[in-house]
Amino acid sequence: MDVDLHLAQDPDADALLSRNALAALIGMLLDQQIPMEWAFKGPAIIARRMGTQDLDAHEIVAFEPETFAQLLSDKPAVHRYPGAMAKRIQQLCRYLVEHYDGDAEAIWRDADSGPELLRRLQELPGFGKQKAQIFLALLGKQLGVRPEGWRQAAGAYGEEDAYRSVADITGPESLARVRAFKQETKAAAKAAKAARSAQRRKASGS
Repeated sequence: MDVDLHLAQDPDADALLSRNALAALIGMLLDQQIPMEWAFKGPAIIARRMGTQDLDAHEIVAFEPETFAQLLSDKPAVHRYPGAMAKRIQQLCRYLVEHYDGDAEAIWRDADSGPELLRRLQELPGFGKQKAQIFLALLGKQLGVRPEGWRQAAGAYGEEDAYRSVADITGPESLARVRAFKQETKAAAKAAKAARSAQRRKASGS
């Protein structure tokens, strides 16, 4: 890859994400239940603890599960749930080895349409539809991977001038806008849940 990502807001971590497709996939995998920057710094921490400059799926698969889990658990931990995420990362790498000979970029290199690329991403261990759509939007918006229909396949995350996800982060200002959007979305969902609860109580006469 030859891009200039700013997802981790850390020069060394972002340099790894920019040149190593597997690192970008692992960062996306880690991006749940922790701050976005923390998730995308994870690949660089893993590489450093492995004693390597880049991440390789074959090397990660070769680790004993307990050893790899400890590598993620050492302080500072790579994730809030390092053991579970270590297992998911190895599952992802094993899938890449078995289906793409360990070449993460092969997932999108010859994808002939947005829906096809979305399907490939959703087949990755740990990637549900939302995570797959966000990564598809990241590929289209920042990595120049734009098969026909990619924006539609990415759903709302593919919209131009949106600040919904990591796909829209290009620096501190856009990070702040994405974070604000996530907070507003969470607050709206919480308010809607409270309203539904109030309606149920009213209906039941309590």
